[in-house]
Amino acid sequence: MKHLLKRSGSSRILLLLAVLWIAVILLFAALRPSMFSASTVTTVLQFSTILALVSLGQCLVILAGGAGIDLSVGGTVSLSVVLAMLAIKAGMPPALLPVACVVFGLLLGLLNGLLVTWLKILPLIATLGTLFVYSGMALALTGGGAQSGVPTWLLPWGRGMMLSLPMPFVTLVVPVFVIAAVLLLYSAWGRWLFAIGFNERSARLVGIPVDRARLLVYGLSGLLAGLAGLVSIAWLGSARPNIGQNLELESLTAVMLGGVAITGGIGGVGGVIAAVILLVTLKTGLLQLNVNSVWQVGIVGALLIAVLLIERLSKRWS
Repeated sequence: MKHLLKRSGSSRILLLLAVLWIAVILLFAALRPSMFSASTVTTVLQFSTILALVSLGQCLVILAGGAGIDLSVGGTVSLSVVLAMLAIKAGMPPALLPVACVVFGLLLGLLNGLLVTWLKILPLIATLGTLFVYSGMALALTGGGAQSGVPTWLLPWGRGMMLSLPMPFVTLVVPVFVIAAVLLLYSAWGRWLFAIGFNERSARLVGIPVDRARLLVYGLSGLLAGLAGLVSIAWLGSARPNIGQNLELESLTAVMLGGVAITGGIGGVGGVIAAVILLVTLKTGLLQLNVNSVWQVGIVGALLIAVLLIERLSKRWS
C-alpha cells in the first residue's frame, strides 16, 4: 500500500510537470511569440546539456534513498575542470583532458560516498561541506580567473551541431540517459537501487550490498558532473571556476519536478530530462523578457518548494 501511495504522489508531480509545460508555452507564446524558433530550441538544448548530466547523477543518488542528496554537484563540476586544466599546464598530454575531467569528477564523487557510507555523516551535511570545499578550492587554485589553454580539437565538438541540435546533447546526454534508463529498468543493479530507496532495512536483510551500491551512485554523480565540466570547457573554451554555480539547486529542482520521490525508491530518468528542458526553457524565456537573473534563481527555488509541498500534500490526501 505504501508503494502505491508513493507512486500516486509521483504521478501527481508528473501531472504538475505537464501542466507547467503547457503554462510556460502559453505564457511565452503570448508575451514573446518570436521565441519559438529553431535557434531558440538549439539554445535551450545547449544550455540543458550541463544541467541534464548533473541532474542524472542527482537522480541516482536520491533514488537510492537513505536521505541521499548531492549538494556538491556544482562544486564538483567547477573543481574537476580546474584540476584537469591545471594538470595540462603541469605537463599532462592534452589528449587526456576528457579522461582527466571524468576521473577527477569520479574521485570527488567517491569522496562524498565515503563520507556518507563509511563515516555515516548525514548526506545533506556531508555534501554541503564538500560543496564549499570544492567550490573554494576551484576559486583558490585559479584566483577566480578562467583557465585558458583548452585543446582546439575539442572545441568543434563542444560548439558543433548535428541536424541543428548541439553535438554534446546528441552524442552525450541522449546516450547516457538511455543507458541509465535501461540499467534502472532491466538490470539487477537498477532493482537494487529501487529496493534500497524503498526500504533500506529490507534490502539489507535480503543481502543487497547497500553501502557499496550507495558509494557507487555518489561516484557516478561525480563522474557525470565531470562530464558536465568537460562539456563546459569544450563549449566555452576555458575552465571557469564558477561554472557550477547554482547547479545544486537547479538539479534538485529538476529531479523533484521529474517525479522522483525525495525519500527515494520511486521515479525515473524520463521525467528528469523533461524537467531539465522545462527549467531551461523557462529561464531562457525569462532572459528574453529581460528578467533579472536574481529573479530567475528565485523562481527556480520557488518551484522546488512548490513541488515538495505538492508531494507532501498528495500523501496526506491519499
